[in-house]
Amino acid sequence: MNLLNYLPIVNDFPKPGIQFRDILPLLADPEAFSYAIDQLHTLSSFCEYDYVLGIESRGFIFATAIAQASKKGLILARKPNKTPKKVHFERYGLEYGSDSLEIQQGILPNHARVLLIDDVLATGGTLMAANNLIKKAGASVAGALVLLEITELLGEEKIRKKNIPSRSLIKV
Repeated sequence: MNLLNYLPIVNDFPKPGIQFRDILPLLADPEAFSYAIDQLHTLSSFCEYDYVLGIESRGFIFATAIAQASKKGLILARKPNKTPKKVHFERYGLEYGSDSLEIQQGILPNHARVLLIDDVLATGGTLMAANNLIKKAGASVAGALVLLEITELLGEEKIRKKNIPSRSLIKV
């Protein structure tokens, strides 16, 4: 199954010059979504992990399914002010601006091994921020897993320099 058929490009979103890949058609098609999750779960075996971290918001979808399939705990990296307790905070750059993420303090045991999951790897900023949050929490990143990697933006190179092994289901 060619999953790119379910990930159309939306030009100039969220800003002019950005070619956004829309995952909604993939999610809406039960066969394509199930196939994607099965493939991601198989790919997740490249590293040993105790927890899955989903990155807001689209990473939540894939991380939840992988956590369930692998019978691992699920941790969420949220946008600011979405978590009621004390948090670890990290600001990061995007290909079209900046943003920040938080994870709740005390939710991860020290020395836990965490698999980072997001929908798209572009410049690597989001995954690097998640990596920094996991370190602040006293845990370690076992690896990173994404549905789609945009290779020309060199995000994989950035995370490789931090010794984070990664896998992408689709590369464009």
